[in-house]
Amino acid sequence: MSEIRTLEQQELPESLALSQFAFQYELSAEEQEDRSNWTDPKQIWGYFVQGKLTAKLQINQFHTWLNGQRFAMGGIAGVATWPEYRRNGMVAKLLLQALKVMKEQGQTVSFLSPFKFEFYRKYGWETYIDYLKYEIPADKLPKFHAPEGSSIVRVTREWELLNPIYEQYALQFNGMMERDASWWNNRYFKNKKGTVALYVNAKGERTGYVFYQVKEYTATIHEMVFLDEETRRGLWKFIADHDSMISKVEVKAPADDQLPFLVHDPKFKQEKITYFSARIIDVEAFLRQYRFESRKEVEPIYLRISDPHADWNDGIFQLQFTGSGGEKAEVIKLAEGEQPADERILSCSIQTLTALFMSYQKAGFMAKIERLQGSQELVTQLEAAIPQRTTYLADFF
Repeated sequence: MSEIRTLEQQELPESLALSQFAFQYELSAEEQEDRSNWTDPKQIWGYFVQGKLTAKLQINQFHTWLNGQRFAMGGIAGVATWPEYRRNGMVAKLLLQALKVMKEQGQTVSFLSPFKFEFYRKYGWETYIDYLKYEIPADKLPKFHAPEGSSIVRVTREWELLNPIYEQYALQFNGMMERDASWWNNRYFKNKKGTVALYVNAKGERTGYVFYQVKEYTATIHEMVFLDEETRRGLWKFIADHDSMISKVEVKAPADDQLPFLVHDPKFKQEKITYFSARIIDVEAFLRQYRFESRKEVEPIYLRISDPHADWNDGIFQLQFTGSGGEKAEVIKLAEGEQPADERILSCSIQTLTALFMSYQKAGFMAKIERLQGSQELVTQLEAAIPQRTTYLADFF
């Protein structure tokens, strides 16, 4: 006998044991107790066979930003199965259950870190982010100058100081996470060691910070956040002033970061890494909330979406732009028999739709590789309607 259900509090140790085995880490008894104290068992869905937990996944209730709009996001994590139960479709059934649960909870989009991208693509998730990883020798660190009157202030690791700066920075990207006190304290600070330094400009405004650790002659920058170019240069000058005690700096940055162009010698190790996947959970609700580019066209856009794992997304959606500037759309899922002529429809899968509306790929490219079907005129209209922002995620779950 098998069943899928959420866990009870007393089943958390069993869930932790499976996670430690699957992801190859160990927690002390104290760490396990601490993890159990802030983990909500109702967010963990388990597959049980004769009462034994055999597979599981967790649906975290997060929020993310897209085009400056705050979206409810289901963060899938901790997907694991005991080896003796693998390849029996248990994770597939858990993922299908997760889609229904996230829709019911109002989470219109989901993110996850895939162990294998092709596996999650089968269930509708698609790559949405790349980031850059730099390894900069000390002699190639930027030679910037800090403006007169600015300063660097070392501070304690208090989330209230950093979060206002982080949120202003995060709003510039698509896909960054909203952080609350629990995330900052239980996940962010707890998993990283080091020093936090604030940048204060000549007006006394806090416009950036760097959280970093120096160990074994390497400066590892956990996070560098800056709201303007002055702050970027000031923070990098501060890091460069560690040159007598480090041999290199390691840091990650958004895919469109221009640091190599700004430094005197850009010939250092630069690696592009594909990171998380995303999935639109509820097409109708997602598109209603989505902020489009200003629109002048009065004709609606019709999207035919194929989603074999979520029938509520499978069908034709009409987008009629309304309001000031046409940045919002009235979205209607058409009933059978109501569809317009085929030449007025753009067709794609839920994966393609996600890549487009996260701004990870453009409509013209998706049409070129035959993942978006429709006339060139409609493809051009759709591309013009979708704002272009860099996708980025500074966190992991």
